[in-house]
Amino acid sequence: MTAHTPVFCSIVPPHVLDRLARSADPAVAEAARRTLAVDLGHREARTVRPASGPAEPGTGKPRRTIYDAKNGTQLPGHQVRAEGEPTLADGTANRAYSGLGATFDLFHEVYGRDSIDGVGLPLLATVHYDEKYDNAFWNGEQMVFGDGDGELFLDFTLPVDVIGHELAHGFTQHTANLAYYGQAGALNESVSDVFGSLVKQHALGQTADQADWLIGAGLLAPSVSGEALRSMKAPGTAYDDDVLGKDPQPAHMDDYVRTNSDNGGVHINSGIPNHAFYLAATALGNHAWERAGRIWYEVMTGGTLTEEARFSEFARATVAAARQLFGEGEEAAAVLDAWARVGVPTS
Repeated sequence: MTAHTPVFCSIVPPHVLDRLARSADPAVAEAARRTLAVDLGHREARTVRPASGPAEPGTGKPRRTIYDAKNGTQLPGHQVRAEGEPTLADGTANRAYSGLGATFDLFHEVYGRDSIDGVGLPLLATVHYDEKYDNAFWNGEQMVFGDGDGELFLDFTLPVDVIGHELAHGFTQHTANLAYYGQAGALNESVSDVFGSLVKQHALGQTADQADWLIGAGLLAPSVSGEALRSMKAPGTAYDDDVLGKDPQPAHMDDYVRTNSDNGGVHINSGIPNHAFYLAATALGNHAWERAGRIWYEVMTGGTLTEEARFSEFARATVAAARQLFGEGEEAAAVLDAWARVGVPTS
């Protein structure tokens, strides 16, 4: 089986960096251009990756290793912390270690999944990547975090949901393997937002109504007019800033964005399935990972999705999973209503 999911999946969309590269602020523009150039190099390195088996049997416990690139670009870098070793003086490395653990815990404790591949994949992360690097990414094998430029973006290990989001690309890579273009790509991004948000909620013990439903809260510098990179509760409202621009995400199919950039707008149109999950999760209440999250997890691992799935196919699969898991009860009704409210047909 050949994986269509790109090796390189980043948290900050290209359209944001493209805008920043044209900024009148030389420092902002330089950091963005540098980030774009590095990201392009990763995208062009390999676009497909053969699916591989586990290197060793799973243990049911996380196996984390943190590396320090020391502001270079050689991966993985210098090892600074392995599983079970004490905390370091470097808060960035400690946050990466904790975030990998929080992601492992959600999948293992809630869904009985041994790491993101289901068979104990070791979780690797490199911190302090490059200089003023404005991104974090999953490259098919490990996590990588930039320190941010300090002007617009802060340290990319600060929001635990950013770590969960990127690792969830690995989860998708090893399950439904959604293609990374068009609606399938938007679903790929949305699934990462869903599980990234669930990682945060699970770590904080939050119910659906207590959660902020923001992706990347705490990542934007204080000078930026915005709360986060994306909002699942209200797509299109996460930021509205003179330099960063305005959040372009739609919440309904009526506003679906047709574009050739960003692989067909995968980071933009993901707002639609994101909002559907938010609506289903908040309608069901309590902890979102218990029922809404279980339904989405079942769809991703159930083997019924095509790799080029459109929103309607995914929506139908969530309805079927809700009925399979919970019967014809409030769960199926909440999922049906959620997709109806974002304009995606389920029949």
